[in-house]
Amino acid sequence: MSYSLLDFLTLVGSLGMFLFGMKMMSEALQKVAGGRMRKILSAMTSNRFLGVVTGFLVTTIIQSSSATTVMVVSFVNAGLMTLVESIGVIMGANIGTTITGWLITLLGFKVNISAYALPLIGLGLPLIFSKSTTRRSWGEFLVGFALLFLGLDFLKGAVPDINQNPEVLSFLQHYTNLGFGSTLIFLFIGTLLTVVIQSSSATMALTFVMCNQGWISFELAAAMVMGENIGTTITANVAAAVGNVSAKRAARVHFLFNMLGVVWMLAIFTFFIDGVNSIVIRHNGISPTENPAAIPTALAIFHTSFNILNVLIFIWFVPLFEKVVMKMVPSHETEEEEFRLKFITTGMLSTAELSIMQARKELHFFGKHSKKMFGFVRKLMDEQKDKKFNKIYTRIEKYEDICDNVEVEIANYLTQVNQGKLSDLGRKRSRAMLELVDDLESIGDSNFNLARTINRMRSGKIQFSEEILKKLELMFDLVDESLLIMTENLDDNVDAVNISRAKELEMEINNYRNQLKNEHLDNIKNGKYSYEAGIIFNDLFSECEKLADYVINVSEALYNVKPQ
Repeated sequence: MSYSLLDFLTLVGSLGMFLFGMKMMSEALQKVAGGRMRKILSAMTSNRFLGVVTGFLVTTIIQSSSATTVMVVSFVNAGLMTLVESIGVIMGANIGTTITGWLITLLGFKVNISAYALPLIGLGLPLIFSKSTTRRSWGEFLVGFALLFLGLDFLKGAVPDINQNPEVLSFLQHYTNLGFGSTLIFLFIGTLLTVVIQSSSATMALTFVMCNQGWISFELAAAMVMGENIGTTITANVAAAVGNVSAKRAARVHFLFNMLGVVWMLAIFTFFIDGVNSIVIRHNGISPTENPAAIPTALAIFHTSFNILNVLIFIWFVPLFEKVVMKMVPSHETEEEEFRLKFITTGMLSTAELSIMQARKELHFFGKHSKKMFGFVRKLMDEQKDKKFNKIYTRIEKYEDICDNVEVEIANYLTQVNQGKLSDLGRKRSRAMLELVDDLESIGDSNFNLARTINRMRSGKIQFSEEILKKLELMFDLVDESLLIMTENLDDNVDAVNISRAKELEMEINNYRNQLKNEHLDNIKNGKYSYEAGIIFNDLFSECEKLADYVINVSEALYNVKPQ
């Protein structure tokens, strides 16, 4: 056989260049439009139809349905969109991914784009070394675009010639004349290739090249395209594996939607293929079943019409999809108390700018977690029954451990994000978030210190007068409000950081701490309470003031990285 190992490695290298170009182009566009995409996704998902349009637009922009669906799963995980809203976006992403097929059809096979690839690299290379983040991203886009089509051109040349290497086709011939069985086999091949390569676009390119070289017929190529629709759902399901229940449900919807689409298409596959064949003959004058040159166009038409029809059919069954996946992935009451990053998914690490947004959502949860923990401290102060007191104290202790774990996990995640390509603002935000994590963990420590002080107070059977308790209650109210402002500031959906109220509260808490300190010294002298009780009282209001210092640090750090 004249097809050597070197030829095979050339084929793999060509595919690698195509994939690298696609990845580079996609990530460059995501850096340019990352923030805008988040706003589009959060604003344009009020109903399922807008969701479809949004999914289509985002996937068209970033040229990756996998990136869109992973993004959607992450946003559902983050509570940025509901499960119902995500279903429309996922459906739209399936239509958006058909643009790749048209790009390859119109440019990769009809225009010798590879002839312009090197000039495009020459144009993009100086931009990559620019100091402007936006210009660097556009340079990466141009180089990625050029590499994508260079890879496609090399791929066409690296695929073995059937006439010179008939043995290459011989194993395929065993599976091309089995009727409906052949359709199922090549559907499975398309699914398997997409799972292995982790890119439906790359599998689509391989399918087009195989048709162009005469390896497989139009019908079998269409079957592979359907398989790619199933295979591309694996990425989102892998990303959801570490997510919460809502994220898993969104990923299951993607799988169900694509799987059911393939099922109904298989039922009318022959008639549908004949319809596409007629359209191509009417417009091009040649049949894709007879002339391989017509197959790319026919495949693009099949892929687009199949996905559009799929959406038109199933968009009316969104509520049913929701009910089915809720039964497939039931929620568990115990999940809330278990440590788990709720909003960060490993699938987003490939896109640093979007990863920062995910980390921000995780910090918002961390902030709410800290406020909830302070609520337990207040309950602990008022609890009289030993059994309930011990239960609340154990819960605060557990929350403190969670704070330590969350700090480590978010810090590790942000460290990985910092290794990616970030804009100047993104890098500034990432550094600020690393500082925030430390302050949020310190809030958890202060909460636990308050709980331990209350436990000492209870163990020592120390009781305060109604007047002292009211003063502590006022201090707790001020800290509670400062924590509320902090969590609101951590929410990425708000337009501005409420720094003025945060500073006012910090000043009020400091002044009140000073007032209590002066009164405390007078109370000790006048014998209003014992020295032991005075230590407890002093520890409580001093720790509250220390906790508030960490709270204002968070709001100030957020204010300093807000775009002006």
